[in-house]
Amino acid sequence: MTQNPLLAPVSDLVDYAAVKPGHIVPAVEELLGIARKAVDHAADTALAPTWEAVVEPLDTASERLWRAWSVAGHLNAVVNTPELREAYNAALPLITEFSTWVGLHEGLYKQYQRLAAAPDFASWTPVRRRIVEMALRDFRLSGVELQGADRERYAVISDREAQASQKFSENVLDSIDAWSLVVEDETRLAGIPADVLAAARAAAEEDGKPGWKLTLKMPCYLPVMQYAQDRSLREALYRGYGTVASEQGDAKFDNSPLIEEMLALRAEESGLLGLGTYAALRLQTRMARDAKEVTVFLRDLAARAKPYAQRDLAELTAYATGELGLDSLQPWDVAYASERLRESRYAYSEDEVKQYFTEPRVLAGLYDVIENLFDVRLSETPVSTWHSDARGVRVESPNGDLIGYLYLDLYARAGKQSGAWVDSERARRVVAGRVQTPVVYLTCNFSRPNGDRAAVLTHDDVITLFHETGHALHALLSEVDEPGAAAFASVEWDAIELPSQFMENFCWEWAVVQKLSAHVETGEPLPRALYDRMIAARNYQSGMQTVRQIEFSLFDMLMHDRTKGASITEVLALLQEVRQEVAVLFPPAWHRLPHAFSHLFAGGYGAGYYSYKWAEVLSADAYEAFEEAAAKQPGNALGTLDPETGARFRREVLAVGGSRPAAESFAAFRGRAPRIDALLRHSGMSGN
Repeated sequence: MTQNPLLAPVSDLVDYAAVKPGHIVPAVEELLGIARKAVDHAADTALAPTWEAVVEPLDTASERLWRAWSVAGHLNAVVNTPELREAYNAALPLITEFSTWVGLHEGLYKQYQRLAAAPDFASWTPVRRRIVEMALRDFRLSGVELQGADRERYAVISDREAQASQKFSENVLDSIDAWSLVVEDETRLAGIPADVLAAARAAAEEDGKPGWKLTLKMPCYLPVMQYAQDRSLREALYRGYGTVASEQGDAKFDNSPLIEEMLALRAEESGLLGLGTYAALRLQTRMARDAKEVTVFLRDLAARAKPYAQRDLAELTAYATGELGLDSLQPWDVAYASERLRESRYAYSEDEVKQYFTEPRVLAGLYDVIENLFDVRLSETPVSTWHSDARGVRVESPNGDLIGYLYLDLYARAGKQSGAWVDSERARRVVAGRVQTPVVYLTCNFSRPNGDRAAVLTHDDVITLFHETGHALHALLSEVDEPGAAAFASVEWDAIELPSQFMENFCWEWAVVQKLSAHVETGEPLPRALYDRMIAARNYQSGMQTVRQIEFSLFDMLMHDRTKGASITEVLALLQEVRQEVAVLFPPAWHRLPHAFSHLFAGGYGAGYYSYKWAEVLSADAYEAFEEAAAKQPGNALGTLDPETGARFRREVLAVGGSRPAAESFAAFRGRAPRIDALLRHSGMSGN
């Protein structure tokens, strides 16, 4: 029998091309057996209460299981097929049951208590002490102190939450994949960029149909909403996207029952743990102390931003009715009118800018930024991948020592979850004096190349790529020897966006833009005059964008700051209340934002969406350190790409992962606590 690639040693790279759906369940079952034995052994009171006797063997055994499961989860997200989905869903309850069992393992909990009480515990390294302390906290949050029926119910809740989350994600994917609109009348496509139309034509031909096939995938949906002159066409796509996975479409994809169930389960879980609300439960492991601190933060920011948002909307409405001849500004007109107003005000369009950001040039420029800032080298390298779109990047030190591997999968396609994200297949670890290097996935949904023509990215796409790269660098540049303190394992969720949002800033620097840009046809870099217009427009509608993020964040926090669940009617009513408080744009009554809000119900951001704005305060303040360094060197061609400041950011933020609280890492880099001033200034809302 062919060897199961999911059982390969963790030290080896995975042969992704060899992984089949049939490998998943056998590998999970075998590795679960090994991990269970290791847990029971680690809980043996005959063991000495030492790191080497308890934690290290447990890490070694569980690492194989979580690496295999990470691979399975990644494949399920990027090359989803009925066979793969079936295998993943068959293994999911096994994994969930094991995770719950570990969290409820009283023997292991007591063993960690013994570690913390060991006579020499105070002499352990700060990282190891922190891992033990976090483990004890997580045991308590996993219900280990529950007894009897409460304990049994907690296990049932954990299993069902995992299944419901997976089904929510599947419904969103299937609903988006199932929706399409074939347009045969070419006049209805006026205004849509040529590369988008070429892709739509190819999609129709692939289905054996005449005309152009439009979909809800972002490389199609967004340009149609921005550029299609046909108002009814924009309305059709807006309605399709606004009713994804809801009762407005195919009933089998309706996420309404899952939303209700998950909210009820989350409230019950937090009640069992004595924390009252799911928000209180989740905030046990965050920088923010409680829901009140979060809502005060969000409402304060909303009060600052809403006047700017109201001004943005008034200007847009006046332009749409006065210059575009629209009788009123409807939700499906907003992106279209906004792009026309941008063109009118700043004399450029996103489509014009897009022609300068070819994927090969952007990647080369991105690598150059990373190399300048963090003193590493990146080069594409042959690796086994799950799809022809994916490629591998080797990250190494200047002297050629391997630091880690980055897998890139950048294009949208059927069977791939929408959005952009980073995940870790293997964390850095030092075993027996040898460094095990990290392996990280970076996934996006950009337009693919069109024939021999390179793929082109919007400037927003470029920002997304830099954002996700920041996440990847958090894992790749870790110098933490213990996986329990790796960035993705232990950095507070409301600080995890610091490196990602920090990296976005460089997309606006002239020195960087020159390296990122080369016209798809002429090879010319972005002209300085066009760049200057982009900078002038940088905070275009920043007020509206800010209150939109606050709307999502406040809705999320209030929805989870309840002692019981909510019906879908109550959820939609709460969303409307939040909009009345902070929003300036109001979708139609039939719009169903929660039903496709995967961040909240399938992506780990439940009671945590505020993290984006919270971390934006940190990231803007951190970037200000680079601006200050540049100001001390006027005329320096590198601008904010200051290697000395980059080295400090790497040392104090990226390298330390979760080995200390995020507030301490920020203070170590900045020399003080974070301030909101830089964020307001960067957003054009400082009042200056």
